[in-house]
Amino acid sequence: MTSVQVKDVSLNFGAVEVLKKLSLDVTEGEFLVLLGPSGCGKSTLLNCIAGLLDVSKGQIFIKGRNVTWEEPKDRGIGMVFQSYALYPQMTVEGNLSFGLRNAGLPKDEIARRVAKASGILQIEPLLQRRPAALSGGQRQRVAIGRALVRDVDVFLFDEPLSNLDAKLRSELRVEIKRLHQRLGNTMIYVTHDQIEALTLADRIAVMKGGAIQQLDAPQAIYNNPVNRYVAGFIGSPGMNFIEGRIEPGAVPLFKAGDAAVPLDRYRFSRDALPGSDVTLGVRPEHIGFADDGRAYAFAFEAGVEVVEPMGSDTLVWTGLGGQPLSFRVEADRHLAVGDKVRIGFDPARVSLFDGDTGDRL
Repeated sequence: MTSVQVKDVSLNFGAVEVLKKLSLDVTEGEFLVLLGPSGCGKSTLLNCIAGLLDVSKGQIFIKGRNVTWEEPKDRGIGMVFQSYALYPQMTVEGNLSFGLRNAGLPKDEIARRVAKASGILQIEPLLQRRPAALSGGQRQRVAIGRALVRDVDVFLFDEPLSNLDAKLRSELRVEIKRLHQRLGNTMIYVTHDQIEALTLADRIAVMKGGAIQQLDAPQAIYNNPVNRYVAGFIGSPGMNFIEGRIEPGAVPLFKAGDAAVPLDRYRFSRDALPGSDVTLGVRPEHIGFADDGRAYAFAFEAGVEVVEPMGSDTLVWTGLGGQPLSFRVEADRHLAVGDKVRIGFDPARVSLFDGDTGDRL
């Protein structure tokens, strides 16, 4: 069942087209992440769903009801913003109950909802504190709790962790995932952080220029990006891109300088013309040592140029076809600049992109 439906929505600010006839269906109980860089339209889309911005064209449905022109309070949504936006003069309990009191709910119902939300978020000991006495993570829990007490079907999160340090982001990311598993509500989450997207989402909508580039499960996007933009945005460290061309033959080849990668194991999604310019993308973790008993369809000797220890593993920089190439190795494998290594990868795991359009081949 569809929980939220965005149908052919466009939004213009004057002559600037921010959202471009965008359509999106979010299923009941799904955790959908809108992912993209600043200015791609992800927060704008969320604000349209919330009713904070009026669309120029199109319609928005929540639980099958057309809410395109309804007020935010009537849409059955709870929203968590990037800013905590807590009332500094109120206690945590006061912040959680404020909206419910304004809505005229009975005192016992307010107390029940506040107790339930504070229990889920483990903030019961903080109820009598004011925001100034809370840490950043505690304040964000209170902000999430303020949305929870509304007892709605759809929760909207607008980069809720971006103001926190790396450790707190990691901790609260786990808490939000647990929250979704416990509640089972539909959640739409905006972020520019691909790690948040990959770890939280049932599906990710990668956005650029007011349009969705790819909408799919995290692993599908990671392994089969539809274009070079998506491939470059997803993955840390980023995908290697090698410029070259397709060479005809009994087995098609990707040629870059003196490197020739056989493509007989690659699954083309559409035909590539012999001699056309293409970009080969391969992730650092898909490259390994060819001397470890692994039979790679493509292997070559390379010199170590830069070594970047990253704790759990090490990123090593070398070259392929005269272009930079990085690969990951175990942290206990020691390499030094100038070492010669034999590495390789399976061409079935690479991505090929059209040199002109950037679309996947």
